[in-house]
Amino acid sequence: MSKHVIEALGLSKVTVENGKVVDVTKPEVDYCPLFHKYQGIEKLTKEAIAKNIQFRIDDFGMCTANRQLRMKDFLSFGISEILSTLLGEGEIDCAIMVCEGCGTVIITESEMAQGVGGRVSGLVETSPIPELFDEIGKDNIVDTKTAKIDQVEGIRLALKKGYKNIAVTVALASDIDAIEKVKEENPDVNIYVFVVHTSKRSPEEARKLFDGCDVATGCASKNIREIGEEESLKTVGQSIPIFSKTESGKKFIEMRLDKIGGEKPKKDNPKIPDPLI
Repeated sequence: MSKHVIEALGLSKVTVENGKVVDVTKPEVDYCPLFHKYQGIEKLTKEAIAKNIQFRIDDFGMCTANRQLRMKDFLSFGISEILSTLLGEGEIDCAIMVCEGCGTVIITESEMAQGVGGRVSGLVETSPIPELFDEIGKDNIVDTKTAKIDQVEGIRLALKKGYKNIAVTVALASDIDAIEKVKEENPDVNIYVFVVHTSKRSPEEARKLFDGCDVATGCASKNIREIGEEESLKTVGQSIPIFSKTESGKKFIEMRLDKIGGEKPKKDNPKIPDPLI
């Protein structure tokens, strides 16, 4: 059986089995400005979430063998868009990301970074979908037997393949120390950390994640937002801010801004997720 678990809209946990949504937990966030703007969802409910996830399954094959893995760039700003730009500009050699049916993967193509990361976030658990292996490349998948999610192992696989400028998406504070150790062991390699899926991180987790990152997304995270608003070198976005901790992170954000023609005018009262958690 093909089973995939996603922490999706409003931090609801959605279970997909054999191409169908089979379970949706109550969301912890009632309102998300992105889904209001792009999907017209004014209140996040179990029913609205199930409908949105099933639409993604039917539209581009999320969590199925029909998954469309590439997507053209468009005018938006997020972690996958930044990574897509960095790959397209040759600023990084690869990005360690997570894809349903494959788990942790190495991505080297701009359009695939957008297609994999821009369409699905918060993947918690997945199972192998062999039909996707050839397009990703079996040697770019950490574990084809289990499709496990292990970003640190993804970095180590990229190192074995000889990559020198590596980006990695990280959602777990527990990964930060392990990544720092890998950095120390490989001083001739640049490893850039992009923190994603930050909602409901404790103050301690938020501190660890921000201190260990180059770029972090605010999501609906009260704690990441508080730290980022104080310490970010460059911030873009108001409803869902993207923060930079390092000079490299600042540069990456500015590269994406250049790609899409600069920042939009600031709003006086931007809509933000409700509640922040």
